[in-house]
Amino acid sequence: MTDAVPVPDNEAERVNVVKSLGLLNTPPEERFDRYTRFARQLMGAPIAYVSIVGADTQWFKSAQGIDAHTSDRTLSFCTHTIIEDRLMVVEDALEDARFASNPFVVGDPYIRFYLGVKLNVHNDVCIGTLCVCDTKPRYPSDGELSHLVELSKLLEDEFQAHAQSTTDPLTGLSNRRGFETIGSHILALCQRTERAATLMYVHLDDFKAMNVEFGREAGDQVLIDIGQLLLAEFRNSDVVARVGASDFFILLTGTSAVDLSKPVQNLAGAIKEENMNLAFELSYKVGAVEYDPERHADAEALMAEASEAMAADT
Repeated sequence: MTDAVPVPDNEAERVNVVKSLGLLNTPPEERFDRYTRFARQLMGAPIAYVSIVGADTQWFKSAQGIDAHTSDRTLSFCTHTIIEDRLMVVEDALEDARFASNPFVVGDPYIRFYLGVKLNVHNDVCIGTLCVCDTKPRYPSDGELSHLVELSKLLEDEFQAHAQSTTDPLTGLSNRRGFETIGSHILALCQRTERAATLMYVHLDDFKAMNVEFGREAGDQVLIDIGQLLLAEFRNSDVVARVGASDFFILLTGTSAVDLSKPVQNLAGAIKEENMNLAFELSYKVGAVEYDPERHADAEALMAEASEAMAADT
């Protein structure tokens, strides 16, 4: 990502929520296609799509009028939309310095008009956009803008229903189900590209006793804080999940077992930072296992071995 591309203040959290949905690199679905068909009809425009904006790539979950699956985020109109309050209108892209030389403006599909509405889930975290485009300049009415915003709210309900089944409601991280979905995709990619991956299993010790002594509310806040610290300490390409009452997974791609010194330091730094704000000393166990496609048939097998490694940590 270049410095010229705007990034939301909550980018680490946003990217993690996008991952938790498990929808990147998945085929179109009718439940999303119906919204893009209606958006195109509503605006009388040739192009409509639903994009999911990842760390570096924009994925078209549904697209009408264009034959595209992904695009580089640095070229995406939508990466600008996700930092707006709600929607972004580009009446004539050739007159907008941000997009006048964009390959999608000066080349196929020759976009001139763009209207994008943010799609938010889980405490208003933006995961992508609902967009309408045209090959000629347009000047939408307030009524048209209002109608598209209302349509986007219905689409958000679709994403929210999906997110609730794959996301831990307390921390906003992937839950076990979400992690298994994401992990399976990532491990398959690592196997195809012969890229290393390592799973860290982190268990917070004596958490039940802490809840009894200090109260459930205090314990929940610690879990929320740890989740946010892990997101901050690890890379956007890493997947952080809460998979048990006081258990977290961190899946690191491009990292082998011999490369773990930095991730282990990052974990220690996160726990140390949390302990500075606590009336007790939070301790933890960690187990790490490098992915081996010959030994790990799926994400569940890797998770089981990481659990054993964590339990053996003293």
